[in-house]
Order: sequence, then structure tokens, then C-alpha cells
Amino acid sequence: MKILRFLFILFLTVSCSKPQEHRYTFYYWKTHLSLDRSEKDALQKASLPYLYTRLFDVDKMSGKFQPVGVITRNKSFITGKQIIPTVFITNRTFLNITHEETRFLVESIYTLIEKKSSEYHLKTGNEIQIDCDWTAGTRDDYFKFLNELKKISRKSVTCTLRLHQVKDKKQMGIPPVDKVYLMCYSTSSPLEDSDKNSILDVNILKSYLSKIEDYPVKSMAVALPIYSWGIVTNHLGKHRLINALSAKDLENPSFKKISDTEAEVLKDGFYFGHYLNKGFRVKVEEISDAQLQDVVGFLEKKIKPFDIIYYQLDRKFVTGQPFDF
Repeated sequence: MKILRFLFILFLTVSCSKPQEHRYTFYYWKTHLSLDRSEKDALQKASLPYLYTRLFDVDKMSGKFQPVGVITRNKSFITGKQIIPTVFITNRTFLNITHEETRFLVESIYTLIEKKSSEYHLKTGNEIQIDCDWTAGTRDDYFKFLNELKKISRKSVTCTLRLHQVKDKKQMGIPPVDKVYLMCYSTSSPLEDSDKNSILDVNILKSYLSKIEDYPVKSMAVALPIYSWGIVTNHLGKHRLINALSAKDLENPSFKKISDTEAEVLKDGFYFGHYLNKGFRVKVEEISDAQLQDVVGFLEKKIKPFDIIYYQLDRKFVTGQPFDF
């Protein structure tokens, strides 16, 4: 009996210590819908049956609501995954918005979602996701928008949730949705002078999410970054971004390495499709597997089992990547 009891306890210990397995898929955030072989392969292997696809952005310019970056599609964009229409809306869109404008905005967005889904034969389901970096000043009108979209679309409306919206939930409010997508990236601005990784600083993330287990919306997926970029600094200290750079790109005879992730341009010329002057600096920011594992391990102790949405599906970021965190 003692042996049987020992084996039973051992079984429970091993079972409880087994790492969680997280279902996963991707965000697709390009204006032109297309998939090459590596992207199709990565998507095929994804364990969730969805692809979260940005259809367009919405902004307010000269007092008028405008769709921006509306998708186009070519014949290579073929997938068996269900498309979850995702729309990014600028925070300023909700500044001083009236009730009538809110209803107009909802109807216009939903009409355009339906039009593009039909035009490109996208297999959509019962979810619409809204991405907005709302603030304390726009929260009430943004939440009214979400409720109105639920009424008009008769679909499940979900939204993204940024780190500061978790930390300052009393000021930012709780969105009226059944599910949120926790954005575990953009921990600081890449356009400010800093020695931190602006895509993801794990210590900052842990500080912002120290009480994530208390967040009222319990249905939560986690968005993790797999992208990279280069931050170019000119002679005046101004910054701009070049997407999809890696540390390998700094191995250039026209660059002087300053560190493993930073280099100085030695010769005027075109690099990575951009003209850079002598003396410009390029700092590469990437995300390691160890950082992602650290974030996942931290969240596993805080919230119930969660799915992962990787940002984003692009051959530059998915080739050779393990997605079994």
C-alpha cells in the first residue's frame, strides 16, 4: 500500500509540474493579403483554427472618419483557417464623438468588414476584434462603440488590451467584451532614447501585469511578439524604424559595430531599402525564445490556460521558429 501511495503521489507531482500546452495562431497585419510557402506552412501547423486578419484601420482626419490601409488580396491568399476580422481604430477617432457619429462609425465599419469579407471570399466566423489604444478620456465613448457594434453585427466583439490599460484599470475602465487579447509587447516607445528593448522588456511587463489575475475579464488570450526592427538615429538624434532587421544585418563592411545589436554607418548609401548617411546609428531589437518563455511562464502562474496569438505571420519571422511555448 505504501508503494502504491508513493506512486500515486509521484504521478500527481509529475502531472502538476507538466508545462501547459498552449494552442496558438497568428495575427496577419499586412495591407496586401498574400501567403508564400513558408507562411502557409507555419499557418498550417498552427493549432488554433483562426487567423486574426487586419482588414483596415480607421482614423479621424479633418473631422471625418476615414478607412486607412484597406486590404487588397491576390490569389495566393488561400487558407483553411477561419478569418477573424480585425480593425485598428486610432484613439483620436473617439475624441468628442457624438452618439450619432458613434452609430455612423459602427455601421460604416461593419459594412466595410462585410464588403471585404464577401469580395475576397474570406471565411469569417462569429467574432470581430477591435484594436484601439483607448485612454481615460475616450474610454466611455469607445465602450459605447463596442456595445453598439455588438448590437448591429450580432457577433461576438472582442478587443485588444494593452499593458497600461491593465495597470491603470481604474482610470482606463474595463471594456464591455467577453474576451480580451493581452498585448505582451510595446513596453516602451522605440522613438525615445533608451537602452531597453522597446518591443519587449520582461521586467517592465511583469511590473505592469503584477495583478493581472485580478482583471475582471477572465477570458483572455495572449499576444506575443516575434517581429524585429532596426531603430535608425540620425545626427540630430531623431529616430525612425526599419522593419524586420536582425543582428545579422549589422554584419556589413560599411558598418562599424558598437555592440552586438548596434552599429554606426561608415559610408553614405542605400541600406535595407533606405538611404542612410555616414554617422547614422542602427540599433536592432529582436525577441529571443528565452524572453517569450519567461513571459509565458510568468503568465501561467497568474491566469488560467490561455491561447497565444503571435504577431505577426511573415516569412521573415516564422521561418525556423518554435511555437510550442
